[in-house]
Amino acid sequence: MKKNIELIMFDLDGTLFDSMKDIANTGNFTLKSFGLKTKSVREIISYVGEGREYLVKKLLGDKQGFLKEAVSVFGEYYKEHSMDNSILYPNVKEILEYFKDKKKAVVSNKNHREVISNLKSLGIYDYFENIMGGDNVEQKKPSAFPLCKTMQKLNINEEKSIIVGDMDVDVLAGKNAGILTCAVTYGVSKKEDIIKAEPDFIIDDIWKLRDIIC
Repeated sequence: MKKNIELIMFDLDGTLFDSMKDIANTGNFTLKSFGLKTKSVREIISYVGEGREYLVKKLLGDKQGFLKEAVSVFGEYYKEHSMDNSILYPNVKEILEYFKDKKKAVVSNKNHREVISNLKSLGIYDYFENIMGGDNVEQKKPSAFPLCKTMQKLNINEEKSIIVGDMDVDVLAGKNAGILTCAVTYGVSKKEDIIKAEPDFIIDDIWKLRDIIC
């Protein structure tokens, strides 16, 4: 049975667009800048989901002495190269257009300025009523805080809201906020990790949101 939803909140990386190669390239540039061994794309992408500082901490491992400098290097490089290879996933623009009469928001653990830059580069910025970055809030996903703040700002209650994301942190944030959760399988997380998080819905194509939301 379709759900009567008024607000669709989307994660960004791994949900709306494929940024894996550019994030991995930025990670390896950062490692090389400090004379450290590079890592595989898959390993670097496994660090995605809890914000830039967390990712860089994982990159550095036991070399945390220059964390602040490494976060800065990562940020500066990514600002210039975030869209070198990144593209929208199939049917993203189509589903945003299909739900043009619904309120839509992006809730990401990525920095707010980067989220806006990515959305504008991808040509989908104007579809969203609100953009929430990880630096806009005191607590990032999996906390409910950014979702609750978004719902409050757009004046939509929990019963009429859903979060769509590719990681367990998205599902957990949705559960913590008391809203419906939908996980996509084509992003960063392994499908088994998504299943463990027990989202309300699992889809392999974002176009299938049409079967969930009315």
